[in-house]
Amino acid sequence: MSTEEYQPPRPAAGLRGRVHEIIYEADTPAGKAFDVALLGCIVLSVFAAVLESVEAINAFCGAFLRAAEWLFTILFTIEYVLRLLTVRRPLRYALSFYGIVDLMAIVPTYLSVFIAGTQSLIVIRALRLLRVFRVFKLAQYLIEAKRLKLAMQASGRKIVVFLGVVITLVLILGTLMYLIEGGPGSQFTSIPRSIYWAIVTMTTVGYGDIAPQTPAGQVLASVVMIIGYAIIVVPTSIVTAELVGLERQTVSTQACPACSAEGHDVTARHCKYCGAGL
Repeated sequence: MSTEEYQPPRPAAGLRGRVHEIIYEADTPAGKAFDVALLGCIVLSVFAAVLESVEAINAFCGAFLRAAEWLFTILFTIEYVLRLLTVRRPLRYALSFYGIVDLMAIVPTYLSVFIAGTQSLIVIRALRLLRVFRVFKLAQYLIEAKRLKLAMQASGRKIVVFLGVVITLVLILGTLMYLIEGGPGSQFTSIPRSIYWAIVTMTTVGYGDIAPQTPAGQVLASVVMIIGYAIIVVPTSIVTAELVGLERQTVSTQACPACSAEGHDVTARHCKYCGAGL
């Protein structure tokens, strides 16, 4: 079959297709207006959750903030259900990154009926603001996000090996510090507490709640600090090397009508995740 004769499958027509276009696409005026309104609601809902945690503000207008919280939750619940109903593969959307984030954005409010205080977790909704790059067609940011994701995936095994080395080092160094400093009246009362000191010191955080007192302990602490400065750049260099090795690719802002996946090449005619026509 020639390229001219081929026509990719179109999204479902009718009301379902129209709703899908509004919810998932930002290329139409209605779709962009919906996404802008959605982003505004997300910002307001997160802002309300933050204000509710302030005791003085909660005492003054706590009832209003809780009512607003439930209103936004109901709106987001309706939106989530519509996303499931209008996509041809709802399970794929539900298990995607944005699908999980959308679900987690509404669960805390309902959970607060049974467990007090869990409504504060609705700040997870802030993750939904990542859609701003698609809504305003900031394709270059989508490209960089895709490259960073690929670099992190390619660096996964190297980072795991690196973390294994770090864990081994803090275990050995923490135990050595316990042998040197441990004793009656010492702050290094156990190996786990000494390992905690080694982690804090090696990561250059340095809380100062535990400190060696003997010359031998201070020498070991100096070695741990130097090691910390030496290894702190390793994860960055691993990811940077992978980023340099990736070629620049151009991606579109179009969402798949079947699984809602994004990040497709501008020349793509099929979804690279489920194969549906774009």
